[in-house]
Amino acid sequence: MKDKKIDSIVEEHVDILKEIASIGCGNAVTALSSLLNRRVKMSVPVVNMLDFKDVSDCIGGAENIIVGVLVGLSGDINGIMMFTVDEGIAHRFVDMLLGKSAEEHEGFNEIEYSALTEVGNILTSSYLSSLASLTRTKINQSVPQIAIDMANSILSVPAIEFGKVGDKVLFIESVFETDTENVSGYFILVPDMPSFEVIFKSLGVM
Repeated sequence: MKDKKIDSIVEEHVDILKEIASIGCGNAVTALSSLLNRRVKMSVPVVNMLDFKDVSDCIGGAENIIVGVLVGLSGDINGIMMFTVDEGIAHRFVDMLLGKSAEEHEGFNEIEYSALTEVGNILTSSYLSSLASLTRTKINQSVPQIAIDMANSILSVPAIEFGKVGDKVLFIESVFETDTENVSGYFILVPDMPSFEVIFKSLGVM
């Protein structure tokens, strides 16, 4: 019997992806808590399947300045993943990570730039580790690339790859809560369609 192919993402699939996203984000929060050496909680993530053209509107608009950390995925699941935060929130992440008091910032120095890259890398790695464990797959992650620019400029990089990868984006908004801070971050996961098939088959929904 021929394997069943997935031609579109239906409601049942979206529910499964939302559950995976919740678990993946929970794993990322645990990693962030360890990294910051402080208790971090997370509200229930908001998960949507979006057309790529709609992503910038969900992160403050095309001209909003954001920090984006992008990794490529290969192995059993192929595609791209990005973690993004507003520039102001990125400064707050850095202040917490480096034990600095909140202050006015202009840009990022080399140490802060490296710290942000590490935060993005750890969060995406933690999320992908959960995805690989849940789906019993092997996911290789490329060296992270970081950029700080307007949303439309940063998203142009995955947009170029987007045509090669898939036609839907799994967009996950998470709010990380410490004793003194609430900060929002966004995971953007773009598997190719064969990778969606791998995910759903491993979970018994196709």
